Amino acid sequence: MSHYSGNIDDFGMDTISLAGPLEAKLQAVRDAGFTQIMLAARDLVGHPDGLEAAVAAVRASGLRVTGFQVLRDFEGLSGHLHDYKVDIAKSMLEMCHLLGCRLLLICSSTSVHATGETQALVKDLRKLAMLAIPMNIRIAYEALSWGRTVNEFPQAWDIINQADMPNLGLGFDSFHMFATSTPLDEIELLDPEKIFLVQLADFMWTEIKSVEERIATARHFRVFPGEGVHSEALAALVARLHSLGYRGDYSFEVFNDDYQQLPLPTVAQRAWRSALWLGEDVLRRSVPLPNQIRLKRRMGR
Repeated sequence: MSHYSGNIDDFGMDTISLAGPLEAKLQAVRDAGFTQIMLAARDLVGHPDGLEAAVAAVRASGLRVTGFQVLRDFEGLSGHLHDYKVDIAKSMLEMCHLLGCRLLLICSSTSVHATGETQALVKDLRKLAMLAIPMNIRIAYEALSWGRTVNEFPQAWDIINQADMPNLGLGFDSFHMFATSTPLDEIELLDPEKIFLVQLADFMWTEIKSVEERIATARHFRVFPGEGVHSEALAALVARLHSLGYRGDYSFEVFNDDYQQLPLPTVAQRAWRSALWLGEDVLRRSVPLPNQIRLKRRMGR
């Protein structure tokens, strides 16, 4: 099955959906059928046998590392705060490099200490990209929907273009797009070659009424694509990205407190059903919207 017909291997899980030790997470994701996994820094530094053992476990799993996350509140700082964050970024890049991972995710700043001056943000992202070049790592910049200055993907895209670095591109998260009601047509602004990662998640309500509710939903109540009330919008988004020419990875970034209380294979299988729906029904058949009857049967609901 080619990229052009919708490849299941293009979809992966994020460890944030799973409880338990790193090795158990890796096994559950692999056993479900996935070939890639998105890792967080805490997956490595929290390993009881240390960083090297964690890296060895990832390599032994045979799973490709989609990306490494997450660098927060980096851009727009000055003085000792800037120096501190540069040191943190260097450590994150080193861990990413140890994994053999080629992508580091950075979220737009929420810090009240950060300037909103565009040229300062551009300068800092350019510096980060330059630090990553010797390690052959790409930087994916994601607009958090509660970011202080950058909170929608068109804003992130504008800064990425101004920074003009070959290894700096967009990290696109469907949750944040839906949370801010950013029009789907804005995707046409993007160059598919500069979209470095697409993260997908659904949620259970149609309207988010406050920033506080947005943050709580993002961190505790996301569900896998097709399990929430935004199935049609998610299918349309993936189809539009495919039509635009995007052929990169899709990672399910699903923060969910309930899933943290379920057996790992159960959660991984839920994610796998989402991958089958998107990879087979939406992309392979070029269907812009999901077949709701098939979706309910496939999702076991």
